[in-house]
Amino acid sequence: MPKISPFHRQEYNSTRDITRQRLSPRTSICLNLDDSKMTTELNVVTGAFGYTGGYIARELIANGSRVRTLTNHARVDNPLARQLEIAPFNFDRPDDLARSLDGVAIIFNTYWIRFPHHGLDFDRAVSNLRTLIDAAQRAGVRRFVHVSITNANAGSPLPYFRGKGIIEEYLARSELSHAIIRPAVIFGAEEILLNNIAWMLRRIPLFVIPGDGNYRVQPVFVEDLAKLALDAGRRTDNFAIDAVGPETLTFNELIALIAREVGSHVPIIHLPPAIALACARIVGRAMGDVILTLDEVRGLMANLLVSSAPPTAPTRFSEWLRRNAEFFGVHYASEVARR
Repeated sequence: MPKISPFHRQEYNSTRDITRQRLSPRTSICLNLDDSKMTTELNVVTGAFGYTGGYIARELIANGSRVRTLTNHARVDNPLARQLEIAPFNFDRPDDLARSLDGVAIIFNTYWIRFPHHGLDFDRAVSNLRTLIDAAQRAGVRRFVHVSITNANAGSPLPYFRGKGIIEEYLARSELSHAIIRPAVIFGAEEILLNNIAWMLRRIPLFVIPGDGNYRVQPVFVEDLAKLALDAGRRTDNFAIDAVGPETLTFNELIALIAREVGSHVPIIHLPPAIALACARIVGRAMGDVILTLDEVRGLMANLLVSSAPPTAPTRFSEWLRRNAEFFGVHYASEVARR
């Protein structure tokens, strides 16, 4: 059963210390690539310095692929940077973006936003991904693997899920061979949401659950998700699949499980969603971060983070947590700092 490796613990604990280099529109960086260990196939991972993208990139490299990432912030002190080609997103320069995709076999897209920040909202994120899909078509990319979310729906009243659904439909209408991977709640080393639940259970004297807590979640291990993405890249048919683990837990069960494994004995209470969200915002302001969003609360309570399909990933959150509880939630993971 997977356990956090020393490398991942070091990366996880040093998130705030990573140096970022802002890329100019025409900048491309190639750092210490050993061509003798690479195949001739070039794959692109958007956001390889992020969470899911990082795991997909490492899996590709371990399988001998040459990998390029598209990013606006080159984290040159990240150990992964030495194994990547780095180019800017260039969403506002579609011709340059298409040129950066010349010769690319597969794009693994993890680009998205969790919440609006610094002038970037969901509408802009949708527009950016449309530009990326169009550029991939122009460049002759063979396959496009898109990481979405369970129950994405272009008609959803929730901007996060609606935007994901709009992009799914846009990709399906394109001429690209494609696969759509829909994870629910992702867990693993360096993860933010569940890690910070554990952190609060360790540090805050009271934990608040929105509503009755009987809504469900179906966690998927990040390494399982990366393997699903690579398998999707090898196929040629167009399809969509939920990326979900074998355990479905109510939110009450999830919180009780985490509290037990990290040794927390703080009171756990239920409050109306609006009050619970207000409490999360108070903690978020204290940490200079966004702990929980309205979309996330509504999505949770609408049971949008579970799947009606059979499990597609083998790792059980409860077993992983049992083996990694001593590290889980020890340090706060800031979404804003990672940006």
